[in-house]
Amino acid sequence: MDKKKDWSLELSEYIKQGEPNKVEKTKTWETAIGLQDVDGLKPSKYLIETAKEHIEGNIDIEEVKERIDEYYEVQTSRKNFEKENEEADKVSVRITEILSEKAFNFSPTELLNIHKKLFQDIFEGAGIYRDYNFTKKEWVLNGDTVTYAPFETIKETLEYDFNQEKNFSYKALSLDESIKHICKFTSNIWQVHPFCEGNTRTTAVFIIKYLKTFGFNINDEVFAENSWYFRNSLVRANYNNFEKNVFEDNTFLEKFFYNLLTNTKYELKNRYTHIDNIKNSNNDNLKYKNYTLEEQAIINILKTTPTITQENIAIQINKSLRTVKAYMSEMQKKGLIERKNSKKSGEWTVN
Repeated sequence: MDKKKDWSLELSEYIKQGEPNKVEKTKTWETAIGLQDVDGLKPSKYLIETAKEHIEGNIDIEEVKERIDEYYEVQTSRKNFEKENEEADKVSVRITEILSEKAFNFSPTELLNIHKKLFQDIFEGAGIYRDYNFTKKEWVLNGDTVTYAPFETIKETLEYDFNQEKNFSYKALSLDESIKHICKFTSNIWQVHPFCEGNTRTTAVFIIKYLKTFGFNINDEVFAENSWYFRNSLVRANYNNFEKNVFEDNTFLEKFFYNLLTNTKYELKNRYTHIDNIKNSNNDNLKYKNYTLEEQAIINILKTTPTITQENIAIQINKSLRTVKAYMSEMQKKGLIERKNSKKSGEWTVN
C-alpha cells in the first residue's frame, strides 16, 4: 500500500466518526496533502500524526507549524533527510491554514499572497512573478510543452483575466454554462504560469477559496484524490498541436469541476488525458443539468444539513434572505427540492 493510501485511511477515520468540526478539519487536511501529489510529493509520518492532533483539537494550527519547523530543523542534520518530505509537509500545513481562513480578496494580489504564504523559505521567488520564459516537458503530451505567457506580460494578462471575471455575471446562467466559464477562468490563470514553481497548487488553493464565496461546500475528496488529474486536465485545456490533430480540450477539466461541485462520479483517469488515448479520453459524455450555480450551491448545503434555516443558507452563499427565499421557491417549482413536515421542525429533501 502506498503512502497516499496510508495517510488517507488514517485521516478518513475522523470522517467516519461524523463530528462536524473534526470532519471539516479532516477534509481540509486531505485536500492540502492530496495537492502535493501534483509534484509527486508525499507527506511524512510525522505530519500525519501532527495533523491528527490538530483534528482532535489538542493543538492549533500555529503549534502545528511550530512542530513541523522544529522537526525539520533537526532533520537537516541527518544523512537520510528527504527534502521532498519537507516541502510536502510545510506546504500542506500552509494550505490547511489558508483554507481554514475566511478572508479572501478576489485579485491578482491574492494569488501572489497565496504563493508567498505557501512557498516562503522553501524556494526562491515565492510571491514574485517569474522574470524569464520557460517550458515544461509533460508526460500527458509525450514530452511536449504548453505555451505559457511571456514573462513580460504576466502582470497585465492576469489583471485582464481578473477584471473580466469580476465583471462577469453568473445570473440566469445554467449550471453547465457556469461550470464551463469557471473552467475557462481557471485554465486562463494557470496558463499564465506566473511563478517559477508551485503554479498548480497556488491555482488550486485560489480557486477553492473563490468557489467558497459562492457558498459551495467543496467535495474535498476530488482534489485530495485527483490533483494530478487536475494538472493534466489544465495541460490539455491549453495545448494545441495542429500537425498531430490535437486541440485544446476543456472536457477533462469540466468533469473534474462537475465532481467537485455536484458530487457527480465521472471517472477521472490520468490515462484518459494522454494525447495518444484519443479513443478513450472522452468516453463519458457530460451529463448537463438545467439549473443554476446558485441552486447547486443550495443543493450541496441541503444535502449536508437538511434542517438548516434559510437565514443560515443566506449567510453561507452571501445573498439576502429575500433572494434565498426566491431561489428556493423556484427550486420547489422545478421539483429540485421539497419541504418535509412543519416549517419549524421539518427538513429539506433534495430530489
